[in-house]
Amino acid sequence: MAKEVTEEAGEASQQERDYVEPPPAPLFDPEELGLWSFYRAVIAEFIATLLFLYVTVATVIGYKKQTDPCAGVGFLGIAWSFGGMIFILVYCTAGISGGHINPAVTFGLFLARKVSLVRAIAYMVAQCLGAICGVGIVKGIMKDFYNAQGGGANTVAATYSKGTALGAEIIGTFVLVYIVLSATDPKRNARDSHVPVLAPLPIGFAVFMVHLATIPITGTGINPARSFGAAVIYNNDKVWDDQWIFWVGPFVGALAAAIYHQHILRGTAIKALGSFTTNN
Repeated sequence: MAKEVTEEAGEASQQERDYVEPPPAPLFDPEELGLWSFYRAVIAEFIATLLFLYVTVATVIGYKKQTDPCAGVGFLGIAWSFGGMIFILVYCTAGISGGHINPAVTFGLFLARKVSLVRAIAYMVAQCLGAICGVGIVKGIMKDFYNAQGGGANTVAATYSKGTALGAEIIGTFVLVYIVLSATDPKRNARDSHVPVLAPLPIGFAVFMVHLATIPITGTGINPARSFGAAVIYNNDKVWDDQWIFWVGPFVGALAAAIYHQHILRGTAIKALGSFTTNN
């Protein structure tokens, strides 16, 4: 009887909500492989990451080749380039693939049960390939400047330790993935449904703000595909020595953000424990 009352109360509570909580994505969903929408989403992630790396790395190279420090866009312009492109591309691709454009974001959404393992792996592969192609186009267009100006690759600045760089990448990615989870929360979507541009905007601003803070430390990774694509095309020993920082940091930051948002802010663990206690 107690269980029936609890179920009825839960159904009534769901009906009173102004939003619908989507069911968690399955861990493994092989049926996705037979759907055109799956491959369309993977292609969208590939193209979006290609465009992201092309514009942003070209901006970095263009700034570094300037002899007059006042003639280029500066750190502020580089940060705007990264943040602005994320805003534009998320806005364009959110309805197709979710607009991840970042393996760390995909990993965070996978941990939050927003995407399946199959989709997460496919997205990450597409993002890395897109990043390689995007940076490759930059090198093809401005080869001399590209090689001379560091290829837009992420490395730890000489004045900072690798531990500091790792911490910066963890915190920066935590900020980004936390904003992504919060901006796409179904509760917020229902409340702010009259402002469709709202979700991409804070995500783009998060990327912008994190770049302002961490460009002097690592050049700002917070996106393993961005760091990997530049490393593959530039192919420098120093870049490869530091590469692990730009994978470990973002994935740890994404893990922390997913735990914080899902189990503390959304109280998933507490709700599950309460349901278990009630049913027993």
